[in-house]
Amino acid sequence: MARQLREFEGSWRFSRRVENATGPDAVMEGTARFTPDGAGLTLHESGEMRLDGQGAFQAERRYLWRAGPGRIVVLFDDGRPFHDFDPDEVAPRAEHVCDPDHYSVAYDFARWPDWEAVWQVRGPRKDYVMRTLYRRS
Repeated sequence: MARQLREFEGSWRFSRRVENATGPDAVMEGTARFTPDGAGLTLHESGEMRLDGQGAFQAERRYLWRAGPGRIVVLFDDGRPFHDFDPDEVAPRAEHVCDPDHYSVAYDFARWPDWEAVWQVRGPRKDYVMRTLYRRS
């Protein structure tokens, strides 16, 4: 199934689990909104994150999603490149190196419109896996 950038537009509920080898694990429940911004979509995630043994707090983040030739290009909210992937693949992978850290993502669109992103992050002070499941609101 060929996914287009516009198919992500709208509201999604997400649940996230962060398994941290060097610190407390965390869970987060929230809303992900993909809204048109004139050049593509802005992804805004917000919700409550709970760190094991440390309580809960509000968290949010933003990314810019853009259509590229046969790709979806994901940028940080300030426009710096993050990663890109082939939306036609059922399980595309991508990487981002921010020396000395390495970020690797595996998307899973097999149950579209439900989808998942699994990040593995490694670095001198980072070692975690973050799994996020998205479902239409």
